[in-house]
Amino acid sequence: MDPHLLRTFVTVARLASFSEAARELGYTQSAVSQQIAALEQDLGAPLLARRPVVPTAAGERLLEHAGPLLLRLQAARADVVRMAAAPAYGLTLAAAATALTPRIAAALPPAGVTLRVLARAEIPAAVAAGTADLGLVDGLAAPSDPLRLPDVAPLNTRGVGEEPVHVLLPAAHPLAGRAGLRLADLADARWLDAPDAGLSLEQLRAAAGGHGFRPVLRYEGTDVRALALLAAGGHGLTLLPGPVAAAVPRAVAVPVVEPRVVHRTELVYAGGVRGAAAALVEALVEPS
Repeated sequence: MDPHLLRTFVTVARLASFSEAARELGYTQSAVSQQIAALEQDLGAPLLARRPVVPTAAGERLLEHAGPLLLRLQAARADVVRMAAAPAYGLTLAAAATALTPRIAAALPPAGVTLRVLARAEIPAAVAAGTADLGLVDGLAAPSDPLRLPDVAPLNTRGVGEEPVHVLLPAAHPLAGRAGLRLADLADARWLDAPDAGLSLEQLRAAAGGHGFRPVLRYEGTDVRALALLAAGGHGLTLLPGPVAAAVPRAVAVPVVEPRVVHRTELVYAGGVRGAAAALVEALVEPS
């Protein structure tokens, strides 16, 4: 398939309009219609109903493939550009909200850094597409186990840190005086669902056997301080890395003692990394 036709199809489907897609892509409406017709002829199936403009069943299936395909093309271009020329000065780092540990912060170059806090799922795609030189992802894992990341492009991942995991409780919570907590004992508690600010409930359920951990409030943001304030105010429990949880006022951080899990941080980068990005990789990744 011609990627230009595929990109036009995705844009029309997203905007539900041939005219809006033409405006965004810089084509005439007639050119957009011709491109969609050419793609439909190539595949031998109608992809879009015209009034209203919605994907057909075949179009829906093509959309499932189109995103990864277009991202992979963008990743290939970015990879070649990296190898052709990478400046020694300047670094764009995409990081999850809780992935920037004191050790990593201390290793950053003294100038020329742009830090972008993104949703965890967006970070590998940002590195693959070249909008970030490096990525920092984190999550809940057994000690030394790698994180499970989406397969968006040929990327390198290396562990750069593991820390204890704590449950953040209001100071007046009945369990606040415990020396340690078992996740199984908290399955029926009230939890905060904050997939991009704390450690995700999906990973929490997987670690504890796959059941319970009912969310009572969902926080859709990346501000760890806001999440911590919600937990301290009694709106639900959350899991945070030990150093982050220990610094929250009016709250108590109790370590998780069972199962044996850690907050793991991994560096994500493409093979052609150079300059300041390569120096940071070397500083953070310990020799095997």
